[in-house]
Amino acid sequence: MKIRKGDTVKVITGKDKGKTGKVRQVDEKSGRVWLEGLNIVKRHQRPTQTHRQGGIIDKEAPISVSNVMYYDEKAGKASRIGYRIDGDNKVRIAKRTGDVISQPK
Repeated sequence: MKIRKGDTVKVITGKDKGKTGKVRQVDEKSGRVWLEGLNIVKRHQRPTQTHRQGGIIDKEAPISVSNVMYYDEKAGKASRIGYRIDGDNKVRIAKRTGDVISQPK
């Protein structure tokens, strides 16, 4: 999977189309990502030890990785991701600008 935790991505389809957000979590097995502050859904929560109040809560839902693209801040647009060999290292590059994508923190 080319999208990693900490990347800034742009949603290309769905109810949050056009919005950008940071990847909070990646599930490679199911091909889904969680974005900070995007794809918010309402869930009915039963009162528990951790959520004593219960009721209807807002929470982030996963979105398919096929519905997001890496957001290249230098170009200000979404870009595809490719790979290039630099010496002994394989690095990710933004195909729109050709720049190396730094490792997310």
